[in-house]
Amino acid sequence: MTKKWSPNSWRNKPICQVPAYPDAQVLAETEKQLGTYPPLVFAGEARKLKKQLAAVAEGQSFLLQGGDCAESFAEHGADNIRDFFRVFLQMAVVLTFAGSQPVVKVGRIAGQFAKPRSSDNETKDGVTLPSYRGDIINGIEFDETARVPDPGRQKMAYRQSAATLNLLRAFAQGGFASLENTHKWMLGFVSDSPQSERYQLVADRITETIDFMRAVGITSETNYSLRETDFYTSHEALLLGYEEALTRVDSTSGDWYATSGHMIWIGDRTRQPDHAHVEYCRGIKNPLGLKCGPSLTPDGLLELIDLLNPENEPGRLTLIARYGSDKVADHLPKLIRAVEKEGRKVVWSCDPMHGNTITLNSYKTRPFDRILQEVETFFEVHRAEGTHPGGIHVEMTGKNVTECTGGARAISAEDLHDRYHTHCDPRLNAEQAIELAFLVSELLKKGRNGVSAQQQVVNL
Repeated sequence: MTKKWSPNSWRNKPICQVPAYPDAQVLAETEKQLGTYPPLVFAGEARKLKKQLAAVAEGQSFLLQGGDCAESFAEHGADNIRDFFRVFLQMAVVLTFAGSQPVVKVGRIAGQFAKPRSSDNETKDGVTLPSYRGDIINGIEFDETARVPDPGRQKMAYRQSAATLNLLRAFAQGGFASLENTHKWMLGFVSDSPQSERYQLVADRITETIDFMRAVGITSETNYSLRETDFYTSHEALLLGYEEALTRVDSTSGDWYATSGHMIWIGDRTRQPDHAHVEYCRGIKNPLGLKCGPSLTPDGLLELIDLLNPENEPGRLTLIARYGSDKVADHLPKLIRAVEKEGRKVVWSCDPMHGNTITLNSYKTRPFDRILQEVETFFEVHRAEGTHPGGIHVEMTGKNVTECTGGARAISAEDLHDRYHTHCDPRLNAEQAIELAFLVSELLKKGRNGVSAQQQVVNL
């Protein structure tokens, strides 16, 4: 029998990746104050996302999930949010037009502040300090004061998330996301890239279709799906005190929801079935993600699925495979077969970033060709198993950074120092993200179902 759950029952479990706050009373007071703040997202929005993810689980839609490795306080600004959203919309347009399926849009944004670390401490020039765990916990500056975990940062993260969500909702519902603006989403530094011409061709075809639809009386004024889009937020549920403070009872259903984001996921380092992170996530009704790395066995995965989705609800659980281009073909088929044999309803998504991190010239980077290879192999495995390759999960930005090597402009190891801005792990820049979208679009075309051009535009 499943043990009784409450928002704080995780506190009775072992926990990994927890920061060592120096003052427990200040931490408790901060969490209590956060508990009085308004929710950032609402239960109805999370249910709507779950319904859309259920269509992904049934092979009728595709999940695009992406955004910053770790959001920062210093880089928070309207222009950065806008540019990320523009690139995200471009990727979604490319994927939708190619796959003739709706694309479920979920950003790693408005809450992606905490990061797991491989070590509690970091040493430089003989000095050892606590590791940087994300701006919601401590500062990236390598000095003793900045690296002390500070509960007050949780309130800063909340306020930044609220401001970000406010702007994203305006973009998604206020006309910016209208399909009539597809040509306007192109960022200046991408306009002369090899991806620009390919994107412009897709945008031209969409414009032609919209012109035809307008001629027969279907316009953005009469059809909201042409001028608005659904956009959701997600983050790793790592800092459980923050999550607990923003866990609320839905007044319409009586169920508990995490109101810090529409979807939260459990990382590869915190997915122990008898530990705190799984305990917390099993009790909320939000859609959940679960990172699946090389150490996860088929039996271990089934145990976690039973804990996190005991009712086998489609759309509840997304399995995010993160292996590395050289490991995915060996590990993924075994998990898919185990899940299919037991009849579990899940979304399969590919994270081609985290298993392909290397160090060049003292910079962490990710070779773009390895990222592409992992995505291609992910699709090949699913085609061979007769299952739906349901989505991709990428770390990306709308900024013109040089953090991942390769791509059409062939960023080299020597180029990394030029515009290396990430607070944590390397991200795809806008050009590389769009290039990846075109690769995935070609893979989706192999399974497209012949939906009409009009329906392609409506699905966007």
